[in-house]
Amino acid sequence: MPELSHRRRLLVLAICCMSLLIVSLDNTVLNVALPSMQRDLHASTSGLQWTIDAYTLVLASLLMLAGSTADRIGRKRVFMAGLTVFTIGSVLCSVAPNLSLLIVFRMMQAVGGSMLNPVAMSIITNTFTDARERARAIGAWGAVVGISMAAGPLVGGLLVQSVSWRAIFWINLPVGLAALLLTLRFVPESRAPKARRPDPIGQLLVIALFGSLTYAIIEAPDSSAAVVAPFVAIALTALPALLWYEPRRAEPLIDLRFFRSAPFSGATVIAISAFAALGGFLFLSTLYLQNVRGLDALHAGLWMLPMALPTFLCAPVSGRLVGTRGPRLPLLIAGTAMTASGILFAAFEAETSNDTLLLGYVLFGIGFGFVNAPITNTAVSGMPRAQAGVAAAVASTSRQLGQTLGVAVIGAVLASGIGASSYHRAFVSAARPGWWILTVCGLAVLVLGLVTSGRWARRTAERTADQLESAEIKNVVGVPAGS
Repeated sequence: MPELSHRRRLLVLAICCMSLLIVSLDNTVLNVALPSMQRDLHASTSGLQWTIDAYTLVLASLLMLAGSTADRIGRKRVFMAGLTVFTIGSVLCSVAPNLSLLIVFRMMQAVGGSMLNPVAMSIITNTFTDARERARAIGAWGAVVGISMAAGPLVGGLLVQSVSWRAIFWINLPVGLAALLLTLRFVPESRAPKARRPDPIGQLLVIALFGSLTYAIIEAPDSSAAVVAPFVAIALTALPALLWYEPRRAEPLIDLRFFRSAPFSGATVIAISAFAALGGFLFLSTLYLQNVRGLDALHAGLWMLPMALPTFLCAPVSGRLVGTRGPRLPLLIAGTAMTASGILFAAFEAETSNDTLLLGYVLFGIGFGFVNAPITNTAVSGMPRAQAGVAAAVASTSRQLGQTLGVAVIGAVLASGIGASSYHRAFVSAARPGWWILTVCGLAVLVLGLVTSGRWARRTAERTADQLESAEIKNVVGVPAGS
């Protein structure tokens, strides 16, 4: 890709951030609309889980395929295809007549969404080649998540209150069309120097693993063991099969050599933990504010601002800290704040008092605001630029898998705890085990942030980068991989 001027690079960053905005807005807006959708479509708790997880599950399953495909056939081309499919899927979601079709159209959205974030991150990585400039760009990217969290509950609440939940999908149309036209005009095409071959067996194993595991978790509270057991068996078979098959391919869907780097492995688990916490946090908070406190969608959205604003404010600060001091400090701040927030809800029932509820939301917002930039920067730093799409896709997959599991596990725990009781009588006690799970997620961010950001971890990253570079050179000149 030719060297771009500073102004053009910023424009490319802004266009890529637009894709992140519509994908992130879609999730935060949807959470506020859940109670309204539940009433309108007569959905159960598991039905609400599927409106979120059908999207994140498909997204997690296809992100690595999208990243490697973009590296092979062209990032701009795949990015534009993603914007088109995502926008069309949004329109179809807005007219879905029942829950089943809404879930199907959400899956269509996810097919488009899988071509956006990892590909956009790959475009950014190849546009901003200076490490410090790239860290700032990634900080801006993380700030967009904060913007979506700040704007999403308010915009969603306003649309649900004044029109209906269907209107939340309309906002993707103008942003998606604008991003599509700007991409066509200003984003240069780029691809990896050497095309990676497709890995259909690896892709099928990933889908089998993620899909069966999520189905088993969501349906467990309402289904018999005989119904859930086959899906558990599929997941337990797919995981070892994936670990056995992928290292034997010259160009695997998941390059397991990446995980020899302690920072990369740490970033992957931190992403799963942080986004599991986010998914569970939003799910519990939305249902509590509207179904227990009786707030309308707009006022519930206003209550979410104490979480969203710190995320927006802290994300660029985290990006600058990563650029100047490395990922350790932002990760320690993130883990400490998220753990403290979880403890407030789990041990002290923070939702029962306005003051502690406010403090819990602020702490979680600070933690989540600091966690994004170090995850992304660690995932792509030190990896060969030729594999930027795949490395970024692994990080994005970890995020979506985390959010999928967070909603599935927390929703299942909540459904089991409430049973036949009403939300008003049972919600707080039923939610407590879920809050403890979110506390453990925050603690994982803290501990892994400490362990995988020191000298030993950096040495493993350097060795991994050298091995990957050597392997890339051998592939280019045709030397067998084992030579």
